[in-house]
Amino acid sequence: MHAIRSSQRYQPFVPLVVPDREWPDRVLTGAPRWLSTDLRDGNQALATPMSPARKLAMFELLVEMGYREIEVGFPVASQDDHDFVRLLIEQDLIPDDVRISVLVPARDELIRRTVEVLDGAASATVNVYNATAPLFRELVYGMDRDECRSLAVQGVRWMMKYAERSSGGGRIGLEYSLEAFNETEHEFALEVCEAVMAVWQPEADREIILNVASTVERSLPHVFADQIEWLDRHLSHRESVCLSVHPHNDRGTGVAAAELAMLAGAQRVEGCLFGGGERAGNVCLVTLGLNLLTHGVDPGIDFSDLGNVRRVVEDCSQLPVPIRHPYAGELVFTAFSGAHQDAIKKGFDALDREAALNGTDPGELPWRIPYLPMDPRDVGRDYEAVVRINSQSGKGGVAYIMATWHGLRLPRGLQIEFARIVQESAEAAGCEMTPDRLKALFEHEYVMSADGCAPLAPFEAAGPAEPVPIAVRLYVEDSTADGLDTALARWGVEVCEVVRTGAVEGGPECEGSVTVYAEYSGSGAPLWGVGTGPDLVGAALAAVRVVRRRGAGAPIAPDAAVPA
Repeated sequence: MHAIRSSQRYQPFVPLVVPDREWPDRVLTGAPRWLSTDLRDGNQALATPMSPARKLAMFELLVEMGYREIEVGFPVASQDDHDFVRLLIEQDLIPDDVRISVLVPARDELIRRTVEVLDGAASATVNVYNATAPLFRELVYGMDRDECRSLAVQGVRWMMKYAERSSGGGRIGLEYSLEAFNETEHEFALEVCEAVMAVWQPEADREIILNVASTVERSLPHVFADQIEWLDRHLSHRESVCLSVHPHNDRGTGVAAAELAMLAGAQRVEGCLFGGGERAGNVCLVTLGLNLLTHGVDPGIDFSDLGNVRRVVEDCSQLPVPIRHPYAGELVFTAFSGAHQDAIKKGFDALDREAALNGTDPGELPWRIPYLPMDPRDVGRDYEAVVRINSQSGKGGVAYIMATWHGLRLPRGLQIEFARIVQESAEAAGCEMTPDRLKALFEHEYVMSADGCAPLAPFEAAGPAEPVPIAVRLYVEDSTADGLDTALARWGVEVCEVVRTGAVEGGPECEGSVTVYAEYSGSGAPLWGVGTGPDLVGAALAAVRVVRRRGAGAPIAPDAAVPA
C-alpha cells in the first residue's frame, strides 16, 4: 500500500459565524416542498442514460408517490432530454397538479431553446443557473464578481424575454440556482440573489425560487445550516421567495445537511430517490421523507410500497440500491445478532400484550420496538425477514422464527436448548439457517406426532419397553387443560405442573392440531419433547414418548432428514 500523503494538502472549511443562530432549538413540524431531480441530475450521472421508456416509468412513479415538482430534464444537453419533455407535453402526460422543471445555464441561445421546448406546458419552471464560488468564477470561467453577478442578471432577463414571447399559453416560473453556493462568500451570494430579484420583481403571486446548491459537499452539516439561516434572515421579498436547497453527499452527510437546512429556513429540498446523482449522489429523498415520518411528521409522499419503488428505480437506473440503504435496503429491518433478536422479540411481545389489553390492533399503537426505528409494514415490508438466523443468533431470534413462521411458542428452557443446537448446526454448515431448515431441525430433534403412533401402555401393564413412571412439566397452548394430570396418571405420567403458553395468533402450525411441550428434570440437564396431535392427551403422550426416547439416547425421528 502507498503511504497516505500529508493532510496539509487540504484546508479546513472556514465556517460562517452566526453567534445568535436559532436553528438548533427548532423542531421540524412539517414537510418541505420536494423536487425530484431523478430525471435530470440522477439521469446525467448514469453510464447509460435512461431510454424514453425508462424515463416515463420513472416519471409515472414519482407522480404516483406524490411528488408535485419534478425536474424532467436538461433539454439542451441531449436530444433524448428534449424529446422526452416534448413527449410529456404533447401526449398530455403531466397531471394538472404537477409542475415540471427544466435546467439551463445562463446563456442566451440555450435559454431560448429551453423555453421553446416548454411550449404548450400548462405550468413549468425554468431553472437558470451559474456558478458563484471563487474557485469556479476564477478557475473555470475566468470571471470576477461583477461579471459573475451580471451573468446571473442577464440570464434571468433572457429567460423573461423568451417566456413573454412563448405562444404556449402556460405560465413559466423562475428558479435561479447558485451553483456552489456553499463555497461562495455569503455577502456575495446575497448580492447575486438581490440582483436577480430586482429583475424578476417577485410578488405574492409571482414567486421566485432561490435554489442554493452545495454542489460539492465541503463542510460539516451545521456550517451549511448557518449559511442558510444567515441568507434566510437577510433576503428581501422573503414572503415571495421559496428558499430551496440542493445538497450533495460528497462527505456522506447530505441528509444531515438537508435536515439542518430545513431547521434553518429552507422551504424546499431537491434530491433523488435513493440518492442518485453525480459522484456520491444527491441527497436521498427517501431517507429524508421517512426520517420525517419517524418523527411524527407526514412527508406528504407515499412510501407504503417501498419495495416497488426500489424495483422501479433499479430498473430505470440500472443501479442497485445497497442492501444497507436506510429504510429500503434488503437487510435494514433484519437482525442476525442474538442480543438484537432477543430485544426485538420482547418488543413485539410487549406490543401484542398492550394491544390485547386495550382491545386494539397493534398497528394502531405507538411504535416502540428496540433496534427498529419504524414499523416495516409502513413501507410495505412484513415481519418475516426481521429476524434471520446464523451462527451469531441466540434464543430470542430462534424463538421469534418458530413463533412467526411456524406458530410454535417455545418455552424459555426449550428456547435455550434449541438455540444451542441451531448454533452448532449453523457453524457446521457455515451458512444462514432458513425458517424451513429451522423447522426441519426442530422436528428432527424434538417432535413426534400422536397420529399413527402406538399409544403408551397403561402403567399397570407397563413392560420393559415402557419402564417406570415419569414426572414432567407440560407446556400447552390449549386453554382447557383441566384434568390433564388425571388423564395421564393411568399411563404412569405424573404432571408436576401445567403451564399455558398461549397460542400464536394465526400460527400456521396451530390449525387443527394441539402442541404440547414436555420438560423432564429428573436427573441432569432437562430433557424436552414435543408432541402434536388432534387432542390434548394424545399430544401430551407423544411428548412424553419423545422425552423417554431422548433420555435413552434413541433418535426421535431416525428417518427425518435435515435439509442441507
